[in-house]
Amino acid sequence: MAMGIDRGILVSSDAEVQPLAVAKLLKSVIEKEEPQLVIVGKQAIDDDSNQVGQMLAALLGWSQGTFACGVEVNGSENLTVRREIDGGIQTLDLKMPAVITTDLRLNEPRYVKLPNIMKAKKKPLDVIEAAETGVDIKPRLVTIKVTEPPVREGGVKVEDVNELIDKLRNEAKVI
Repeated sequence: MAMGIDRGILVSSDAEVQPLAVAKLLKSVIEKEEPQLVIVGKQAIDDDSNQVGQMLAALLGWSQGTFACGVEVNGSENLTVRREIDGGIQTLDLKMPAVITTDLRLNEPRYVKLPNIMKAKKKPLDVIEAAETGVDIKPRLVTIKVTEPPVREGGVKVEDVNELIDKLRNEAKVI
């Protein structure tokens, strides 16, 4: 809040909340608040799954732009999103309402100043318990086991192309 927002909403739960449940909880808040643009992070720091933004857009039936490195609002109904792809920058024109997932290059964060920290204490923060929303946040996925991959064998150097072809043909049997 010290970075410049006017108010905050915190949806709280002591239980494990998986990506689908997060999207459903956000949907319940969005339906009450009625924003035209929702900006979420690209991926979570806990499971790195990159699912919530896409699930949220699908649940709401809204347009979506993923991995945004630039966003431009064009009036009250349209939005231009620039996103990084392997071949460069892709530009999307979206109808609002929309959900955007951000790339780290979208903006430069504001640095927090002491007076803003003091002002933030007076800004309203609505705390909503997940149970109050009526959303089922029961985990749907169960981790059965986690194992390390087998140790990779070292590579082999070959002297020339003929030796490479011989190894591919006779040892690896791929040609």
